[in-house]
Amino acid sequence: MHKLSLFFSQHEDLTQVLLYAGVITGLWFAEMLASLDGIKIKWKHTSVNTLFIFTALPIQLVLTTFVVLISGWATAHHWGLINFIPFHTNPWVYYIVMFMMMDFCEYVYHVTMHKIEPLWKFHLVHHSDLKVDVSTTIREHPCETCIRTCFLMLWVFICGPAIGVLILRQTFQSFSNIVAHTEFQLPSKLNKIVGLVFITPNLHHVHHHYQLPYTDCNYGDVLSIWDRLFGTYANVDRKDIVFGIDTHMDENLNGKFLNVIKLPFQKFDHPQRRKQA
Repeated sequence: MHKLSLFFSQHEDLTQVLLYAGVITGLWFAEMLASLDGIKIKWKHTSVNTLFIFTALPIQLVLTTFVVLISGWATAHHWGLINFIPFHTNPWVYYIVMFMMMDFCEYVYHVTMHKIEPLWKFHLVHHSDLKVDVSTTIREHPCETCIRTCFLMLWVFICGPAIGVLILRQTFQSFSNIVAHTEFQLPSKLNKIVGLVFITPNLHHVHHHYQLPYTDCNYGDVLSIWDRLFGTYANVDRKDIVFGIDTHMDENLNGKFLNVIKLPFQKFDHPQRRKQA
C-alpha cells in the first residue's frame, strides 16, 4: 500500500488521467443504463468523441510541462498577483484566493473563445455535438487543446500559483466539467441552491443550447458566480434546450471524426450573426 501511495504521489499527471478516465467511464455506464437510446446508438456517438483523446492527450502532456515550469519559476521568485493579496502567506487565504483567481481566468478564457472569431472556429467543435453526454467533455479540437493550455501558461504567469494549487484546481475542474456534461440533471430546487455557487449540469446544458443568446451564457468553469456578476447567467427548462450549434446541425457533418476536425477550416457565419432565440 505504501509503494502504491508513493507511486501516485510521484506521478500526478498519471493519477489525474486515471481519475478522469474512471469517473467518465462510470458515468457513461450510468447514462447508458438510464438512456432510452440503447447501447448501439450511444456507442456510435461516444466513439466519435473518444477519438479526440488521441489528439488532445499528447498535446496536453507536452504543454503541461511548461505550465509546471512556469509555476515553479513564479513560486521561487515570488511572482504573481497572489503576492499582492493581504495575508497570502496563510495557507487558507492562499488556496482559496488562488482557486478563485484561476477559476475567474478560466471564465475569461471561455468568453474569449466565444467572442473572437478565429478562436470560436475551434471551440465550436465542442458545441457541435448534437447529443450532450459525458463523452462531450473530451470533444475538443486539438488546436483548442493547444490554445487552452497556452492560456493556462499565461494565467499561471500572471497569478503565480504553486504546483499544489494547480493539482487541486485541476482535480476540481475535471470533476466539474465531467459532471456538467452528463445527461443527468439536478432536481429544480436542488439546482437553485447548488447553482448559486457552482456550475451544475442544468446550467451547463443551457450553454450548449444551439442558438444565441443562450450559447453565450453560463461560461463558468467550476463557479457560477462570475456569470451572475457579469450578466452572463441564464436558466432554461430542459425541455426547451436543443443541443448543437445552429450553423452546424447536420448530423452527417458533425457526427464523423474527420469531418469535425475539418470544421474550423470551413466557411460559416460568425456566431454573432446567428439567429437569436
